[in-house]
Amino acid sequence: MNVLLIGSGGREHALAWALRASPLLGELYAAPGNGGICRDATCVALDVADHAAVIAFCRSHAIGLVVIGPEAPLVAGLADDLAAADIKAFGPSAAASQLEGSKGFTKDLCRDFGIPTGAYRRFRDAEAARAYLAGHPLPVVVKADGLAAGKGVVIAETREDACAAVDACFAGAFGAAGSEVVVEEFLDGEEASFFALVDGKTALPLAAAQDHKRAFDGDQGPNTGGMGAYSPAPVMAPAMVEATMERIIRPTVAGMAARGTPFKGVLFAGLMLTAEGPKLIEYNVRFGDPECQVLMMRLKSDLLPALLATADGVLDTFDLRWHDDVALTVVLASKGYPGSYASGSEIRGLAAAAAVDGVEIFHAGTTLRDDRTIATGGRVLNVAARGATVAEARERAYAAIARIDWPEGHWRNDIGWRALAREENSKDTT
Repeated sequence: MNVLLIGSGGREHALAWALRASPLLGELYAAPGNGGICRDATCVALDVADHAAVIAFCRSHAIGLVVIGPEAPLVAGLADDLAAADIKAFGPSAAASQLEGSKGFTKDLCRDFGIPTGAYRRFRDAEAARAYLAGHPLPVVVKADGLAAGKGVVIAETREDACAAVDACFAGAFGAAGSEVVVEEFLDGEEASFFALVDGKTALPLAAAQDHKRAFDGDQGPNTGGMGAYSPAPVMAPAMVEATMERIIRPTVAGMAARGTPFKGVLFAGLMLTAEGPKLIEYNVRFGDPECQVLMMRLKSDLLPALLATADGVLDTFDLRWHDDVALTVVLASKGYPGSYASGSEIRGLAAAAAVDGVEIFHAGTTLRDDRTIATGGRVLNVAARGATVAEARERAYAAIARIDWPEGHWRNDIGWRALAREENSKDTT
C-alpha cells in the first residue's frame, strides 16, 4: 500500500520511521517532509493547503492511505475532502477537529456529557472577561479559543497578568484564534499525556507519556512546544488509565457520536491528575510532539494496520503490543527558542550520535544541503533512546547528544527527572 504522510516535524519523522518498518508498505511519500524524513520517505513539494492538489497527487500515485500529522490541515477539513474523493485518511473531520480547534467547544462538550475538567467561562469581549476576572480566584488560566501554535495559554498569578492576557487576545496577538477567550480554573496536580486511537465508536488506549514544556532545566523559563518526553508515565498506573478511559475518553467518544460529529483518529488528552482523579486540561486531535517520538519507539506492533483499522472503524477487533522498555527523547532547539532564533547553522556528528545503542534521531526543523544537515526551525532534532530503565534510556540519549557538534543548539539536561526520581525511590523501598 502506498502512503502519503502530511507534515514536516519530529512527530512526522517518527511516524515515517514506524511506517517504514511495515511489511504492508509500498511507497511512502511525505509532504513536505524535512531533512530526516527524506531518508525514510520520498519528500514531495505539495501544497497541503491546496486540497485539490493533494487529491490529484493521491490519485496519480495510487495512495491507499493519507496520514495527516499536524492539526491545521485537520481543522481545515483535509480529511473531509479526501473522504469526499473516496481516498482513505487517518485523521478526524473538521467538525470533530473542533476538539482542538476550539477550546470553548471542548469545554461545552465536557459540561454536556459530565467529563471532569476545570470550571470555565467563554467571552467574546474584553470588558466582560475583565469583569469576571475581578472576582476569580488566583492563579487563573486564560486561553485563546482557537489554534495559536501552543502560545495562546497564560497561567496568570495576578489579576493584572490575567487582564493583560485577555487584552492581548482581543488585540490580535493570536490572530483569529483570539477572537474568543476561555477563562478557566487553575487545576493543581501532575500533568500527563494520554493517547487513544478512536474509530468513531471504539477507543483503544495507547501508552501514556509525560513531556517537559518549559524551556530550561528545573521546569524554568517560558513554555514551549515541548523540550522532551518519556514513556511510560509512571504516574499513569493501570487504575489511573482505566479511570481516564471511563470518565474522560469513552464519554467524549460517545458525546461526539451523539452530536453527529463522530471522532476518528488519535485523541490526545492533556490530563491533570488531581486529588479528585484525572481531569481534562485540553484535547489535541493528533499525536503529540515530542510524545509521538517515544510512543513510536515503544510500539512493538505494526503501525500501518492500526491506522487502517482506525480509518475503517474496526478497532473493536484490534489490539496493540508495546515494548516494556522506557523510551525518552530530548529536544535540541535553536538558541533563543521559543523566542527569536537564527536559522541556517550546520549540525555535525549525527551519524556518530545515531550509533549509540538504542538511539534514534528524529528531525523536526532541518533540511539537507549538499548532504549537510542545516537547522531551519526552533525545535530542530529529537534524540530518542530506549532502555530497560529510565536511567538507561536517559544515559543513552545524553551520550548521543554529547557526540553532536552544534554550538548553535540548546537543550535541557534534566529530561525525565520525575520518572528518574520515582525509579530511584522504588529501589530504595525494595
